[in-house]
Amino acid sequence: MNMNYAVSYVLMAGVIASLLLLTTGIILLFLNGGSNGFSISSISRTDTHINSSQFPVSAVLSGLSTYQGLDFILLGLMVLIATPVVRVLLSVLIFLYKRNWLYVAITLIVFIDLMVAVFVVPGLLVH
Repeated sequence: MNMNYAVSYVLMAGVIASLLLLTTGIILLFLNGGSNGFSISSISRTDTHINSSQFPVSAVLSGLSTYQGLDFILLGLMVLIATPVVRVLLSVLIFLYKRNWLYVAITLIVFIDLMVAVFVVPGLLVH
């Protein structure tokens, strides 16, 4: 399989899965009149205090079984954010298979940079 095809399929699958989760979440949000104990009006206000830091991944995953719209929306956003990370990991594997050590090193640096940006930097920004 061509590297470009593999990468494009990963990107397409991530975007489509994210779109389906987001759409499902929005539909559930309106059908249920809210989600996770919040009304639609409190979720949609511009000065709302509801944000993703209130929902750990385990709570989001458990909320899927009870059809909580916000949990579907948050999972869709997580999938969308994870899609380029999976693309970088796929590139590392492809370059390893091709024994292209320079690009293995470069893509590993990119992967480490992404992981620092996602997991380390937010902790440094908390007041």
